[in-house]
Amino acid sequence: MAHKLVDRYREKGARKKLVEYLRERGIADENVLNAIGKVPRHYFFDETFWNQAYKDIAFPIGDGQTISQPYTVAYQTELLHIKSGDKVLEIGTGSGYQTCILIELGAKVFTIERQENLYNRTRQVLPHIGYQAEFFYGDGSKGIAEHAPYDKIIVTAGAPLVPEILLKQLKIGGILVIPVGDEKSQKMITVLRVGENDFERYVLDTFRFVPLVGEKAW
Repeated sequence: MAHKLVDRYREKGARKKLVEYLRERGIADENVLNAIGKVPRHYFFDETFWNQAYKDIAFPIGDGQTISQPYTVAYQTELLHIKSGDKVLEIGTGSGYQTCILIELGAKVFTIERQENLYNRTRQVLPHIGYQAEFFYGDGSKGIAEHAPYDKIIVTAGAPLVPEILLKQLKIGGILVIPVGDEKSQKMITVLRVGENDFERYVLDTFRFVPLVGEKAW
């Protein structure tokens, strides 16, 4: 994790190019693109690797986890249709980059991480760079029932199925976005809760995430 909070013309220019690249790849939500353009992704890298920060690649952040590639972050975020004031549950805090994108869009974020080192690091770093969220340490596959229901739920790790316990934590009218498949590849799934016991599911593109580990997953 970078300790010097320096955001120069070079980094800002690189973000601008990244936004244009994402637009060319099909990300159409201007609010999402603006958020990507605002969050300094290089803050989530050791300074030695700042030259990698604005490439469209995932990058190791320790404990077997990665910071997702910008396209994946933008893709999932666009599917959530975030509105200012939305209460969002994020499963898998990781580096906190996705968390910051959600906050930039006006969401109130509840985020949970099972890797203790990442949890401790991210809950200290995000406020330091100006982003406030509610941080939790534990098994994200079970959600955070005590703060449910949520307008939106985003899962940033690949699951073998959609955990029913997460569906129960969605508001009616809420959206869950989760990659589902095996440990090699997953399909992005969007679930809309349209009634107390009624859900609509949409199967979208293929991605590759680190596995969601927990009682309701791997």
